[in-house]
Amino acid sequence: MTTLIVNLHPVIELTDEQFFQLCQNNRDLRFERTALGELIIMPPTGWESGNRNIKLSARLELWTDADGTGLAFDSSTGFKLPNGANRSPDASWVKRSRIETLNPNPARFMPLAPDFAVELRSASDTLQTLRQKMQEYINCGVRLGWLIDPQNQRVEIYRQGKDVEILQSPASLSGEDVLPGFILDLTQILS
Repeated sequence: MTTLIVNLHPVIELTDEQFFQLCQNNRDLRFERTALGELIIMPPTGWESGNRNIKLSARLELWTDADGTGLAFDSSTGFKLPNGANRSPDASWVKRSRIETLNPNPARFMPLAPDFAVELRSASDTLQTLRQKMQEYINCGVRLGWLIDPQNQRVEIYRQGKDVEILQSPASLSGEDVLPGFILDLTQILS
């Protein structure tokens, strides 16, 4: 199955509440919404991508729990980005103080861009689409982003105000100053 993009405009323009209810009423489907209001319906991943993603999320959560300065999120978490898009990175992290300042409803999508976001390419993902999504994250305020591409054994690192850095077959990645002390061992994730 491939990703489907449904352009509802100008026939239907979903409000934030309607989009949220659509997601709640169709929990077996994974939706995102672009800044233009296009509805993206994504297929579930294969087992290999699912296994890689759980390893990535688990390693991020272990560091987050020990560090205590923020909260980690998995791919089922929705973020309402400043440009109006609703996105769900494969893994993400937000500084705790930003969440406390907003005091958002925990039953709703997080109304901000995360500080850190990861997209892990699966067999149904195109690099062009993921690169556009990563650039959207950076444009909306994500400070550090990783596009992990196991098919090409490559990682693209996105940072505010800098060119994309491409690493071929790295053994690990650093959380830099966004996630100080976090080193992601790419064993069993990239290969």
